[in-house]
Amino acid sequence: MNPPIVEIKNISFAYNGQPVLQDVNLDIRQGDFIAMIGPNGGGKTTLLKLILGLLKPNRGTIRVMNEATQKASHHIGYVPQNVNINQNFPITAMDVVMMGKLDPRRRWKRPTASDHQDAMAVIDRMEMAPFANRKIAELSGGQRQRIFIARALVTQPQLLLLDEPTASIDTKGQTDFYKLLRELNKDITILVVSHDLLVVSTYAKSMACMNRRLHYHNQNEITGDMLKSMYACTVEEICPVELITQGQSSSQVANE
Repeated sequence: MNPPIVEIKNISFAYNGQPVLQDVNLDIRQGDFIAMIGPNGGGKTTLLKLILGLLKPNRGTIRVMNEATQKASHHIGYVPQNVNINQNFPITAMDVVMMGKLDPRRRWKRPTASDHQDAMAVIDRMEMAPFANRKIAELSGGQRQRIFIARALVTQPQLLLLDEPTASIDTKGQTDFYKLLRELNKDITILVVSHDLLVVSTYAKSMACMNRRLHYHNQNEITGDMLKSMYACTVEEICPVELITQGQSSSQVANE
């Protein structure tokens, strides 16, 4: 079994006294491709922000590459649900990827030739080299997402976090996008939040249902009916897949 690169132990978190996460435990292991699904308001995005160190848990600990989250951000690439780039601003795909090279501690550092080479290398890996000098507004939704992933990868992180990455991509584009993620997963660990159940169940190696508490399942324990049942739960309910798998597999992995 591969070693964990993220260790989440007994995490609880609340906004203004309202519980969002309760007793969450999860090891994200090197080379895994985890799909996280669950109801709106179930805490999926909050958990990503805790891993990134943007939020601090009320209770419990998170270690990334055996470091505190605030010191480990350089190990993580992140593509948020809404990337705040004004598409009317005359910025190119290359400019967007170069943003990943910005260091807040060295604000006035000018990009080097090596920085440009690194950016071009990940753009090429995303199969976007012909579009490197195109304005971001001229790209399709799928093309923009590839550029945002390139920005996240330009620092060579160990873990890639994606929050609803296919929300603005058509059906064919979604399939192509997940094929790309599967290829990336050969070198990088991936955690993706998504509502695309059928696509995710095809490409992910494991599954987590985030509904205040987190339930982790090996993919080979998940069926299409179970996915539909898991996705339909509300924040007030226990994950139905947890109940189903209790009676079907003694090797189930679940954290409560």
